Amino acid sequence: MSVIVRHQGGRLICTKGAPDVLLQKCSYMLWDNKVIPFTPTLKQKVMAANESMARSALRVLGLAYRDVKSTESCTDVEEVESQLIFTGLAGMIDPPRKEVRDAIAKCRRAGIKTVMITGDHQTTAEAIARQLGMLPQNGLAVNGQQLAAMSDEQLDAKVNDIYVYARVSPEHKLRIVKSLQRSGHVVAMTGDGVNDAPAIKAADIGIAMGINGTDVSKEASALVLADDNFATIVSAIEEGRGIYENIRKFIRYLLASNVGEILTMFIAMMAGLPLPLVPIQILWVNLVTDGLPAMALGVDPAEKDLMQQRPRSARENIFARRLGWKIISRGVLIGVCTLGAFWISLKMNGSHGQGLVRAQSVAFATLVMAQLIHVFDCRSSRSIFHRNPLQNKYLVLAVLSSTVLMLAVMYVTPLQPIFKTVPLGLRDWVLSLIAAGIPTFLMGFGSVMQKPKKRVIRYDSKPLPR
Repeated sequence: MSVIVRHQGGRLICTKGAPDVLLQKCSYMLWDNKVIPFTPTLKQKVMAANESMARSALRVLGLAYRDVKSTESCTDVEEVESQLIFTGLAGMIDPPRKEVRDAIAKCRRAGIKTVMITGDHQTTAEAIARQLGMLPQNGLAVNGQQLAAMSDEQLDAKVNDIYVYARVSPEHKLRIVKSLQRSGHVVAMTGDGVNDAPAIKAADIGIAMGINGTDVSKEASALVLADDNFATIVSAIEEGRGIYENIRKFIRYLLASNVGEILTMFIAMMAGLPLPLVPIQILWVNLVTDGLPAMALGVDPAEKDLMQQRPRSARENIFARRLGWKIISRGVLIGVCTLGAFWISLKMNGSHGQGLVRAQSVAFATLVMAQLIHVFDCRSSRSIFHRNPLQNKYLVLAVLSSTVLMLAVMYVTPLQPIFKTVPLGLRDWVLSLIAAGIPTFLMGFGSVMQKPKKRVIRYDSKPLPR
């Protein structure tokens, strides 16, 4: 950048810019208050000083000037910015926020690759990237000239190994985004200027700066970062992962419970047994036992290792990662155990009159308790023993409320004829609780005995599979 100013009755051009670019326009040097020829040896010394400052993560500017003759029209930029007198280098530091290094480390553990795209000098960019821990030992850094010399095929072959792009132009940013997408990555691109808008628009998730961002970049983006803080993006990723997992927990609990109810009724009818549950009991289970705990699962705290898991595929089915199998297998176990408790009670108390009502009450209690135990199992992708069951206070309150309401329809006399229940004795409760606990015991024991698979996440070369 150059400006022409009036100075002591004449005119002066003052120029600043990247040292490697500015030195090409300088023919003289100001040394000890004297203007001397800018020899190749002096230029090498200046560039060495520039490299040294850049390695210290300083943003370096070169400064130069010259007197403008009165006869010069100053219309030709190349002519005006020539024969300059080099005066020196200025180094500025823009330190990253303290939380950024930890945020980048968190991204790495989560299998998220962080790439720096900057207009800074390559050495400066590399130094900052190393300070932040985002440039691995075998990671590459390229500048705009190198990028321009690459074909799209060459860039695609190297894009997974490149962590720093320096001295880039707006069209380079767009090329980088498209190359990463062709390599199978889901790309989030941040930016604040008008020139960033094409790359932000092309990215899968365009993120504009809310404080320093231009209106154009905000319009092109999918998200606006209100505090211009990279760590906020990482927190949003963690929150999003937690919400998605809670949706899966919600679906797992409701569908497994419904499968259990359906199988209980279906198998009983196919076997010629009396109905284990009357319609109002099924309605009560769906409204109370299913509803309250399911809503509490929606606010379940995330698991501690949530940000140590690899990103899920953008094309992943909601029932992926064996969720469908967990729903079916748990539903079958709940249905079989409920029906088993019902059948045993029929054998003990008879299949007519009060004996049938007692057996239906046992089946009702077994189904409710099996589902309330299962809801704690849904909190973890492993087993009920993996997490503290008291961590989600809303879930504990929901389970206690459902339990109290179940006991009310059994022991409050006016409600018994409505819900077709009778008070259960100790023997009935032992039968119900054992039958209700069998599904969790079997599934939990199987998870404990299963050898855990090691998670291997690569950050430095191949892209993570979609």
